[in-house]
Amino acid sequence: MTSIQTVPQGRPLNALLVSIALSGLIGEIVFEAYAWLVSPSLFGFALQPSNLVIALAGKLFGLSLDHTSAFVVHFLVGSLGFGLFVYLVRVVLKLGVWGTGAVAGVVLWFVAQGLLAPFIGRSFMMDFGPYTQSSFIGHVGMTLIMAYLLDAFMKRYQAARG
Repeated sequence: MTSIQTVPQGRPLNALLVSIALSGLIGEIVFEAYAWLVSPSLFGFALQPSNLVIALAGKLFGLSLDHTSAFVVHFLVGSLGFGLFVYLVRVVLKLGVWGTGAVAGVVLWFVAQGLLAPFIGRSFMMDFGPYTQSSFIGHVGMTLIMAYLLDAFMKRYQAARG
């Protein structure tokens, strides 16, 4: 079983942070590719989490974001925040790579559809319709990739250090 290692035992913090950032960036790119290219084929529409960001910015901070700014915010949160979240799930729950990715993805999916969507006035889990189903595939797929890459990057760093 593969496992994500933690910082101690001679691993510099910067190697961990770079691994988290790279795995988060690649995972978020895959999520966006799925959202814009695959979801329309499977479900008939693209996922647009920027709409959620726009609504949250308005409700929480009174800000009016355009779609480009909201996309950038979601991309940054997805790349850095979700990558860090995957790492924390691994460290706290001490799961293997695939368990880490699955748990992190389900949690992020539930937060988006079960907590944030109702907070901005949409129905709970958006009535478990096709948008929620597509969102599930996107979030869990993204975090499985992030967990795998984080583990691979850390193992590669460890091997390089001897």
